[in-house]
Amino acid sequence: MHNYKELEIWKEGLELAKLVYEITQDFPKEEIYGLTSQLRRCVIYISSNIAEGSGRDSTKDFNHFIAITTGSSFELETQLIL
Repeated sequence: MHNYKELEIWKEGLELAKLVYEITQDFPKEEIYGLTSQLRRCVIYISSNIAEGSGRDSTKDFNHFIAITTGSSFELETQLIL
């Protein structure tokens, strides 16, 4: 089991979430249920999956959640490009 609060990637995920929330605050109001919501949800999953994986009993399970986190980061990047 890992202590996620000591992982730099988890801390960086929190900082990224703060940035996305700041950026999306200025998005048009008509995007509140569209791109704004999707970006925020996606960025939250990054640190959340790291934390969840840290609570698993095996390294294999932890690695699975890191893979999910990687997918979320690619999804976030794509949405930001849009």
